[in-house]
Amino acid sequence: MISSFKKFIQLRINSSFLTAANHKELGIYYVWFAFLFSIVGTLLSVLIRMELSCSGARLVALENQNFYNLAFTLHGAVMIFFVVMPGLFGGYGNYFLPIYLGASEVAFPRVNCISLLFVPIAWVLVSTSLITEFGSGIGWTLYPPLSTSLMSLSPTSVDLIVFGLGVSGISSFLSSVNFLTTIAVLGVANGAKPWCLFTWAIVFTSIMLIGTLPILTGALIMLVLDLHLNTQFYDAAFNGDPVLYQHLFWFFGHPEVYIIILPAFGVISQVLSTTAARMVFGGPSMILAMGCITVLGSLVWAHHMMTVGLETDTRAYFSAVTMMIAIPTGTKIFNWISTFMGNPFSTISLDLWYALSFVFLFTLGGTTGVVLGNSAVDVALHDTYYVIAHFHFVLSLGAIIGLMCGFFYYQDSIFGATANKFTRKISDSPYLKVWSVVFLFSICLIFIPMHILGFNVMPRRIPDYPDYITYVNTMCSVGSLSTLVLLISLFRI
Repeated sequence: MISSFKKFIQLRINSSFLTAANHKELGIYYVWFAFLFSIVGTLLSVLIRMELSCSGARLVALENQNFYNLAFTLHGAVMIFFVVMPGLFGGYGNYFLPIYLGASEVAFPRVNCISLLFVPIAWVLVSTSLITEFGSGIGWTLYPPLSTSLMSLSPTSVDLIVFGLGVSGISSFLSSVNFLTTIAVLGVANGAKPWCLFTWAIVFTSIMLIGTLPILTGALIMLVLDLHLNTQFYDAAFNGDPVLYQHLFWFFGHPEVYIIILPAFGVISQVLSTTAARMVFGGPSMILAMGCITVLGSLVWAHHMMTVGLETDTRAYFSAVTMMIAIPTGTKIFNWISTFMGNPFSTISLDLWYALSFVFLFTLGGTTGVVLGNSAVDVALHDTYYVIAHFHFVLSLGAIIGLMCGFFYYQDSIFGATANKFTRKISDSPYLKVWSVVFLFSICLIFIPMHILGFNVMPRRIPDYPDYITYVNTMCSVGSLSTLVLLISLFRI
């Protein structure tokens, strides 16, 4: 795997990083950035799990517990905004969207370059909050009044992470406009394939980004105004409403889940279609399912807020629509399984292994999501490790596995035929066959026991817990450490 990146580093690129405008070159840069930032996000997650391996203060001293808050804040922000989105949406979208459309380039190549440049700028802003006096240990959701409580001490850390997320949002917004324009103009002109599911995934992802990013930007602007200009948008003491921020944030935050996962859907569809040597079963229904997910996913934001005092009728609506999303999602799972049905398991390649792993893990994560869709159950499990387990099965084990699957599937196209031959097929290397199975077991060992922690109502974002659930946390930490060892060993291939 690492030799593929070495191959890219050794390439003689005519244009510099600051002036590159070729969509393939920019797509590789996006993937490269996602890889670099994932190292930081992974190390932060290992730090969290090592702190939770036993009860009591282990790594983070008692007088510095805010660093634990800072660790999970940056872990969430980095993995969502700087790993999955640049990798799946920016990287694979930039590289392969014009190819699937039969176009030579995206509609606005220089805007594409600007979108890429905003990613490291946003990263610098967000990571700089780590070295401020108090740090931005407020969670990646930036809820007030916690995020506005530092106004009398040092609001700089909150400013940095807010501005970093804003710059990242501008990058995603420009990419979305660019992709939609490319599809609408160049795709039609060049006679695009009618059922290219990766293209449709980028379409729906771009629509959601354009529709929700301005809402998040407005919420963050009001947050900064509360911090510096003494406004009271979210200050309950002056007739403000902190719940307003939650509504605005989750109106972006829940579609963000599907913004992250839809490009992975497109990649998985391409992998299964190629390896099965047939069109994806029920192609039009797959597109309709993604459209339904886009619409319904934008109308269920308040299921993240069941404990803020919503009326019973409101909770009933959001519970019903939340569980309705399982219908188009189940359609996609059924079509993927039907596409692969009849193929011998003896010919499973590495990309197909991760595609099937994605289907399994995403199905498990989606099932726990239906459980949380029930408002009565959600009130009991809200902000427990059951929620952590649910969205990590969808995002950490779904989107990241989709990113890895796309890398192995597209590596010959991106890096050429001289890419590491051992990443071609599991059957080529007994080591990789064992590695892939152990890797899947390790990541499941991290998050499956978290469901037990959730039913024991262990609250998230707290660095300590009762001794009677120590053994479950130890299991999760062993899985995290083994996953880290496996990832390091992959560099030796």
